[in-house]
Amino acid sequence: MKTYTEEIGDKLNILLEKNYDAEKGYTTASNNAKSAALTTFFERKAIQRKEFADQLKIELISVNQEPTTGGSIAGAAHRTWMNTIAWFSSDTDEAMLEEAMRGEKASIEDYNEVLNASISLPLSIQKVLSGQKKTIVNDTLTIKRLEDLA
Repeated sequence: MKTYTEEIGDKLNILLEKNYDAEKGYTTASNNAKSAALTTFFERKAIQRKEFADQLKIELISVNQEPTTGGSIAGAAHRTWMNTIAWFSSDTDEAMLEEAMRGEKASIEDYNEVLNASISLPLSIQKVLSGQKKTIVNDTLTIKRLEDLA
């Protein structure tokens, strides 16, 4: 049976891995975007997700858990898919925005799952996760506006 801190570590490492994946995905999207505004948006999102990962690493260390060091196989497959979209799609920006929205919605679900888990999280971790989730939710509104312009 896992200890309390191991359970917290597992949950935070799942989010950490997904933030690594998101950072790499947004970097891929910024490299494939046609519009300068969208390139800037995706670059900002990649930086933001790196910052989220850094915050999660600090929280993991604070509960004496080892942060994971890389993304997931599913994330690598998704980046390959985004490159394929960029290669074959005539409307790359719109397709990448749709993928970004899908990814952000999945992130919100992941954060909700951890925040609503039966395990009681330390207040500092709750604050970090709630703040990150709020930022992601707000960015879905930005993505919707960008989709309307694309």
